[in-house]
Amino acid sequence: MGNPFQDQFLKAGVVTKQQVKKAQSVSNKKKKEQRSKKNTAVDENKLKAQQAAKDKADHDKALNLRKEEQAKQKATSSEIDQLIKTNCVKRNDEYDIIYNFEHRKKVNRIYVNAEIKQQVIDGKLGIARIEGRYELIPKIIAEKIQQRNEKRVILFEKEEQVIDENDPYAEFQVPDDLTW
Repeated sequence: MGNPFQDQFLKAGVVTKQQVKKAQSVSNKKKKEQRSKKNTAVDENKLKAQQAAKDKADHDKALNLRKEEQAKQKATSSEIDQLIKTNCVKRNDEYDIIYNFEHRKKVNRIYVNAEIKQQVIDGKLGIARIEGRYELIPKIIAEKIQQRNEKRVILFEKEEQVIDENDPYAEFQVPDDLTW
């Protein structure tokens, strides 16, 4: 016999044995439910902790990937800078012709001489951006830079002119070296 009050009621004849058993089974069921609720609460806390750890691991992994990508971009950028610095065409005050070109939807200018200008037009030289300025580089180096980062270099291809048979002005060529 577990409960002294039930024993006293049973001896006094207020309740029957069946009623006591029924009350005990109900109280046992409640105790079981409470134990299972504690277990589920503990399980829920464990699940929440595991989910938080998984989320943190995913976040850390994404951060590491981003850092690695930034390090790779920085290394590529410094490699491109080195290529430009070592292979740029040296210019001086004698270069007095302004050569205008478009880069990233902006018109920029660089000072060249007639020979260099023709080499740029023919596609033998490219223009590369380094530290906010533009430098002239050989086509081979420009192609290497373009493979690494195409936003840093400008290459001009020699365009072959298609002559229209019905063009009445086909005989009159427009010079490429007009300066306004």
